Amino acid sequence: MLLSTTVVFGQNTYPVNGTYEKNSSVYVLTNATIHITADQVVEGDLLVANGKIVASGEVAKVEGMVEVDCSGLHIYPSFIDLYSDYGTPEIPKTKREPGPQYLSNKKGPYGWNQAIKPEIRAAEDFTHSSGSAKSLRSAGFGSLLINQQDGIARGTGAFITLGDNENHDLIASDAGAFYAFRKGSSTQNYPSSLMGVIALLRQTYCDANWYATSDDVNEGNLSLEAWIANQELPQFFKVRDRLDILRADKVGDEFGVQYNFIGNGDEYQRLEAIKNSGGALIIPLDFPGAYDVSDPYLARMIGLDELRHWELAPSNPGLLIDAGIQVAFTAEGLKDPGMLIGQVRKAIEAGLSEEDALRALTSTPANLVGMEDMVGTLQNGMLANFILTSGPLFNEGSKIVENWVQGEQYILIDRTIPDLSGEYSLTFNDKSWNLKVKGEPGKHKGSFEVITQGEEGADTVMVKVKIKQEGEMIGLQFGPTEGVFDGTYRLNGNAFKGRIWKGKGEDPSGEWIEWAAVKDNEVEKPKEAKRSALAAEGTDTLGTNMPEITYPFVAYGWKEQPAQEILLISNATIWTCEEDGIIENGQLLIADGKIKAVGKSIDLNALYGRTLPDIIQYDAQGAHVTPGIIDEHSHIAISRGVNEGTQASSAEVSIASVVNSEDVNIYRQLSGGVTAAQLLHGSANPIGGQSGIIKMRWGSTPEEMLIKTDAPFIKFALGENVKQSNWGEYYRSRFPQTRMGVEQVFYDHFIRAREYGEAWDAYEEEMANLTRRQRRKGEFPTAPRRDLELETLLQIIESERFVSCHSYRQDEINMLMHVADSMGFTLNTFTHILEGYKVADKMFEHGAGGSSFSDWWAYKFEVKDAIPHNGAILWEQGVITAFNSDDAEMARRLNQEAAKAVKYGGVPEEEALKFVTLNPAKLLHLDDRMGSIKVGKDADIVIWTDHPLSIYAQARMTFVDGRRLYDQERDQELRQEMREERARLVQQMLNDGGEGKKKPMERVPHRYHCDSATEEIR
Repeated sequence: MLLSTTVVFGQNTYPVNGTYEKNSSVYVLTNATIHITADQVVEGDLLVANGKIVASGEVAKVEGMVEVDCSGLHIYPSFIDLYSDYGTPEIPKTKREPGPQYLSNKKGPYGWNQAIKPEIRAAEDFTHSSGSAKSLRSAGFGSLLINQQDGIARGTGAFITLGDNENHDLIASDAGAFYAFRKGSSTQNYPSSLMGVIALLRQTYCDANWYATSDDVNEGNLSLEAWIANQELPQFFKVRDRLDILRADKVGDEFGVQYNFIGNGDEYQRLEAIKNSGGALIIPLDFPGAYDVSDPYLARMIGLDELRHWELAPSNPGLLIDAGIQVAFTAEGLKDPGMLIGQVRKAIEAGLSEEDALRALTSTPANLVGMEDMVGTLQNGMLANFILTSGPLFNEGSKIVENWVQGEQYILIDRTIPDLSGEYSLTFNDKSWNLKVKGEPGKHKGSFEVITQGEEGADTVMVKVKIKQEGEMIGLQFGPTEGVFDGTYRLNGNAFKGRIWKGKGEDPSGEWIEWAAVKDNEVEKPKEAKRSALAAEGTDTLGTNMPEITYPFVAYGWKEQPAQEILLISNATIWTCEEDGIIENGQLLIADGKIKAVGKSIDLNALYGRTLPDIIQYDAQGAHVTPGIIDEHSHIAISRGVNEGTQASSAEVSIASVVNSEDVNIYRQLSGGVTAAQLLHGSANPIGGQSGIIKMRWGSTPEEMLIKTDAPFIKFALGENVKQSNWGEYYRSRFPQTRMGVEQVFYDHFIRAREYGEAWDAYEEEMANLTRRQRRKGEFPTAPRRDLELETLLQIIESERFVSCHSYRQDEINMLMHVADSMGFTLNTFTHILEGYKVADKMFEHGAGGSSFSDWWAYKFEVKDAIPHNGAILWEQGVITAFNSDDAEMARRLNQEAAKAVKYGGVPEEEALKFVTLNPAKLLHLDDRMGSIKVGKDADIVIWTDHPLSIYAQARMTFVDGRRLYDQERDQELRQEMREERARLVQQMLNDGGEGKKKPMERVPHRYHCDSATEEIR
């Protein structure tokens, strides 16, 4: 290709003090292997003019062109990182004042919450950093998407190149919008939980839509204006783990937004669900290092999931790409960006193809940020962002020798200095040693071994050699070394083409000596990156040569979820909790996840005809079968906060949005016969958050665990917690501070909710009455602002959502029933309800149920009147009565808690069992599907080794939806498999040669209760 000999110099708006420099901006890099894309490689020249690529392959020479000989070198597009804080201000370490901060302290007409800052623009604060730029260029990066990594809505990122001038480097001021589930430097109390962050994001989407479309807006809000503008950009969401991807994606789906996710490196653990999100992944390569497992006692503190992740993390990139997910790499998390290539090589060894690795560093990130016409490949017209490597990029030993940014050359390794690495025969004083030289040109280090004889026999001494290199001049210095050299040798000479060194020097005595070093072996050719056995065979499928992934990726996870069984249980004592009562020596048939038949004898021919399916027969002689236990009040399986107690009402938040499907307590509770639970918000405020009702579908995703119901719930609370008793002197500002104030909170919020409903009714009536002419002209009424909090409270008034209320004292119980009566709704459940026996008749009259502790009392002052007969008295008065756990450990023995109703109050045994089966199902409006053994209900059953109310009873098997999710025999097999797997991984770690192994540290998981007040979203 011919290039015009007229050189057009780049223009800019800045004046020059002095004369203009007219250095040539036309270069031709000759004799290189040019990787235009991951799939297109040419041999020849690369022509660069005015910071852009003009041609590749055969290039005609023109006047003024600067030639750069690249013989033996490879040219690749420079790398792109889409998640970097380079050049952005350091996040301030904010000092939080004692006590709560309810409002934003940011000055100006911005949004109400200072963790939502879409108005931040990284471009406005971008400042070049010479040291950081040099480090990133040395790692191969040429361009970055930078953003201020602070807060929930983080504003826009700027796309820049890594030159030396901000104006020249800024390519796009607003190239992406960023979000995260973290508050960052915000000192505002709300939100204090993950569910609060999710609710705040949802409300902000609602507010932005209203602000953009409503005629009734009576405020100026720069944050919402920026939020609206940012929606046109690529959307990036930083997550903490694999489950956060699913949570963020659900928010995006609700509002029609597709996020690209900045991941955590554990995405392979929920691969299929993450693939279904449709988002691309920007993943870190900070694979975990090995633990120090030399102490067998300390090593027990390392979780099996941590051991597994150490082994499988390098497989993450390959598995994601193999699943069809777009993947880009980020240096985020690495101590030094220069580690990146080494980590990529580990991923290649674990099965990633070199072509996919190059795409993840170049073209894929360019596509994700809409810069594919400028960077990411070496096609004509692209910015001249490329690197020169000494060999194929991913081969071991290959080095990045130059990095060109917009046509500006940055030399990383001086190619005029010869590389002296290798092994030499060093000779002086008629003796010869094997000298080993390592390091980069100009930074070489040497050593040789000397055998010495001592009283205890032969010993090997390592002699270190300092090497000074200037062009072809070389100097060596070594000694003194005990037992070998009494003083220091100083040798100088020439390195002829790097292979033969020869010269003179002085020994320690000052005598001149001659010396020589002849290269024995050429420096080893760069080794190709190791590949897995499958990759070597040319197979695209990853995984058959690697350990299987379990779901969930923790102890007791399934490699394959148990199938729904067609199971006939015979000779069992069946507790139906229905009119059939207790059936002795009965039969139970489950199929397709449902209870198919139950009775003294089941006629299979009548059910199926002559063609019987494959039915598993189980002789349950001596065993008892009951419905699965349902825990009406639980706090297991919740991620990052059970309370959003920063406001008097947090009705907008939902536990369902933060279900933690990886919590091993799910499996543990299956071992106690629990098949379902209501996960409740805590009791830090009068109006808490929405609950999540789950089945213990161990191995499923959070969304799959949720029970789809038309009767959702919300948590209310009364008593000491909500008026902040014993919270400390700084917590005296949030209303309410008295029990009278608690009542007023309910009235105030329900009145506002009723008015909110009236506003929507009026809007819908206007819409219904629009004339054809009004519709044709677009004269539509303005919809009210959608308020997620009031929307939830309105559902209560309209009997579309039901209340489970934390309660102790009879006076407050009466108060809330009066509030409900006056507002026209019925309270569904009083939980704890330890003084329920005092008002059981009034509860029955109102229509409220009670979910109590069996015999907890005296753990704080307001429960001083609790009695163990409470449950029996409630039941006697006709109140639907259940016993709950509120505790991860107690839930595993709720059958024994039910037995206490027999001990205290003489409740009949089958009625006592209903306290943890049918009655909680009724309280949760799920008794049409579960809670008893009845044809057509879900096959949630437990086979017990003994009478289910006995302290000796153990759950032999627990079925959920007809799947055997707990089996005592299988449990023992799992334990043995885990022991063997753990031993294998420990042996691998012991054999791992990595330095600086991590010390084992025990992870103490949160065990939430009603009053757990934590903040885990900084």
